[in-house]
Amino acid sequence: MPLATDVDLHPGQAPNDDPSLAVRNNGGADPAAAPAPAGRREALLVLSFGGPRGYADVIPFLENVTRGRGVPRERLEAVAEHYRHFGGVSPINEQNEALIAAVEADLQAHGVDLPVYWGNRNWAPYVEDAWRQMADDGIEHVYVFATSAYASASGCRQYHEDVARARAVLGAGAPTAEKLPHYFDAPGFVQANAEALAAALAELPDDVRSTARLVATAHSIPGAMAAVAGPDGGAYQDELHAAARAVVDAVDPGRPVDLVWQSRSGPPSVPWLEPDVNDHLRTLAAAGETAVVVLPVGFVSDHLEVVWDLDNEARETAAELGLTFVRAGTAGTHPAFVATVRELLEERRAGAPPRLGTNCPAACCYVARPQTGATSRR
Repeated sequence: MPLATDVDLHPGQAPNDDPSLAVRNNGGADPAAAPAPAGRREALLVLSFGGPRGYADVIPFLENVTRGRGVPRERLEAVAEHYRHFGGVSPINEQNEALIAAVEADLQAHGVDLPVYWGNRNWAPYVEDAWRQMADDGIEHVYVFATSAYASASGCRQYHEDVARARAVLGAGAPTAEKLPHYFDAPGFVQANAEALAAALAELPDDVRSTARLVATAHSIPGAMAAVAGPDGGAYQDELHAAARAVVDAVDPGRPVDLVWQSRSGPPSVPWLEPDVNDHLRTLAAAGETAVVVLPVGFVSDHLEVVWDLDNEARETAAELGLTFVRAGTAGTHPAFVATVRELLEERRAGAPPRLGTNCPAACCYVARPQTGATSRR
């Protein structure tokens, strides 16, 4: 299966020069600020990271994830053990299937007659196969919902590249596309996370519920990647701070919340966002804290990096430190989050002014490859 290292997405131009990927994926025009043309055959694509479905898939999947980045084999084997702990199956597949089913039902309930497809970056169903199927089905234009709410090279720009790669592989006649905007501040996303936080707080004993430290987590990324996130840089941290603040304020206005990082996988010599959640738990315990609620606001479902890095590693760290530990759920298939997908779709179809994530400048989130040897797990 061709991946980004196999297809030239920028023929005749530097990757951070105009026209942007957003413009080229839309057939050479800026994403529309007018209603969708009547009669155009359209579809929604749920575009995700991908994950293995059994033991035999694990190493080939990780090789796809790290292709061209020089990650040592021993690192792949170490990450593979996390998947093998769960039978070689990434939870993200079942979670995406559930989300798609919920979105289809929500669209139908609201009279939105649009087919929904599914494609992945790193494992079947690959985005190229989804694009080919959409072309075979006569789809002319695709709205792309990525399972990442935030700005960054890996969380936004690479999804634009996934679309460009699929269109390049398909060639002439490929459906045009526009990615739906960032949704970290969408009311439904905030509501889903807020209700999960409230449920987590309710699990705590009465004597620590009001004093437990709230700790929001997101995937750590290299500092160089964070520095160029968004048109002006720093958007990854800014959006996450805003999301964490909105979620907590919906439950307990003004209550402090820490933003920390998890799932780092790069070499120690490369600076990544810190502190790591486990280090932060140690700091909290040393300061006399007795209870913590972790809310993984940086993720949209309980995939491997949540259930391993938080439910196993962070929980074990908290137990060693004597901290009462509760982990809040992610947005998943919460009805408010499902409605958010439809609302983002309707926003674009109605011709609302394109926002960041849809109309990304050419240099937005650009990091020259090869990157830092990251091994993400989903």
